[in-house]
Amino acid sequence: MASIVLFDGVCNLCAGIVQWVIPRDPAANIQFAALQSPSGAKICNRYGINASELISMVFVHESIAYQGSDAALMLVSTLSTPLRHLTVLRIVPRFVRDPIYRWVARNRYIWFGQKESCMLSLPEYSERFLSDR
Repeated sequence: MASIVLFDGVCNLCAGIVQWVIPRDPAANIQFAALQSPSGAKICNRYGINASELISMVFVHESIAYQGSDAALMLVSTLSTPLRHLTVLRIVPRFVRDPIYRWVARNRYIWFGQKESCMLSLPEYSERFLSDR
């Protein structure tokens, strides 16, 4: 089963992260869906996550749904990049990591802006985005 990143489809920061992840996952092990999409809502529902209250991305890996700083660290651990070694930051307690993550998440629209609608994937990567059909 592929890993899945659920991201805020109208967030410029989130869209930028998705575009950054794609070339660092050359085996295409990671798929993507916007939290606002039917696919994203269905996956959140499967894991008991209320997508409308989320300020975090979700990373589903090996049938476990990670949120907050755990999601970000688990995501980079799966990539073919030296950043995968950032997983060592999991030794920092979550009560320290998550407030920083939430602070960035709460301010992401102010700092990075937002789109009026969900980002469209580049045609060459369309198979990486879960279909809502």
